[in-house]
Amino acid sequence: MAAGPRIANPVRSAFAPGERDDTVVVSIGPSHPATHGTIQIFAELSGERVIRADVHCGYLHRGFEKECEAHTWHNCIPYMDRLNYCSPLINDFAYCDAVERLMGVEITRRAVVLRTLLSEYSRLCDHITCIAASLMELGAMTAFLYMVMIRDYMYEHIAALTGARVTHSYGRIGGLARDLPPGWLERLEEILVQYDDFVGRVHGLVDRNRIFIDRMRDVGVLSQADALSYGYTGPMLRSTGLALDLRKDTPYLAYPELDFEVPVGIKGDNYDRYYVRMREMDESVHMIRQCVEMLEPGPINVDDRRCSFPEKPLVYGEIESLINHFKLVMEGPKVPAGEIYVAHEGANGELGFYLVSTGEGTPYKVHCRAPSFVHMGGAHKMLEGYQLADLVPTFGSINMIGGECDR
Repeated sequence: MAAGPRIANPVRSAFAPGERDDTVVVSIGPSHPATHGTIQIFAELSGERVIRADVHCGYLHRGFEKECEAHTWHNCIPYMDRLNYCSPLINDFAYCDAVERLMGVEITRRAVVLRTLLSEYSRLCDHITCIAASLMELGAMTAFLYMVMIRDYMYEHIAALTGARVTHSYGRIGGLARDLPPGWLERLEEILVQYDDFVGRVHGLVDRNRIFIDRMRDVGVLSQADALSYGYTGPMLRSTGLALDLRKDTPYLAYPELDFEVPVGIKGDNYDRYYVRMREMDESVHMIRQCVEMLEPGPINVDDRRCSFPEKPLVYGEIESLINHFKLVMEGPKVPAGEIYVAHEGANGELGFYLVSTGEGTPYKVHCRAPSFVHMGGAHKMLEGYQLADLVPTFGSINMIGGECDR
């Protein structure tokens, strides 16, 4: 039989060539230190200027949303740590809050204040990581070492509470895994005092540094209209001048009782994003100290057998508690049928969880509204029209966390 006519390959290339013949298309990443190991940017260059950019967030091949459907509501918590692994406690608490609202559970006063305190502590770690990495990529090694040193103190301090430096798995449906160990609050104040000293040095090194200003000011500009159009939230949106913050606009936990400001930028450029995060860090320290003053003795878990594990001495000593513990582990909490969306102010923006329950001990659906994934959709807006060398500080100012982009 004679062969039929050949059909052209219908698959379109990832980045179609431009109309001009004096440009070149290059692939930046994913095996590039500044693209976090998963990001690939196809850039069309005219000399050193980026004419067009096509940003691909890549894959971590984890599929946590689908995995959650085969695990109990409790056993999904470790998956949340791996989303934004720079501020995992916020992930835990947002997910637990969503499940608790579906169940109609109201956590104890001590758990409310502790979750608020630890959320701000996590935000502090996240912003420090972002700024330190960005400064390092610009060659500011001294400032980087100051920031990373104080962050390491914080990591060790959180590990003393949760048992892990990064993947804490500290949140629990109905409360927290355990209470504060002796001396934890005293060490917290010591670290905050060191933070004030070290960050003050960083301000002195870079805020008015000519090289830093030239690399950051009027570079990577994102207009407020574009930020809203692409669904940007958090420091990225606030850098454009819009004071949108879920802690103020839809308050949760103990945030209605706290006194804090929402820092905003002016132009939405790299310098504004640096400024907003630095100011937010100071506000987080202020809130942490307020939470310490508000903290009162009391239980950290709600007294509700539907979700809270019995105390170990009771599990070992009475059959009712043993059965309760066994059923929570093997079958999971029975969450009433329904659906809900709950959002917390994550370090990078609106971190939301959409949950669907059929009344069983495992979720029917778990979906995460991850800010980093949303921000990748408009990243090209901040890269096009600027120098190739500007790509590194601009991408660093977005603070993309690969774990959130996992789909």
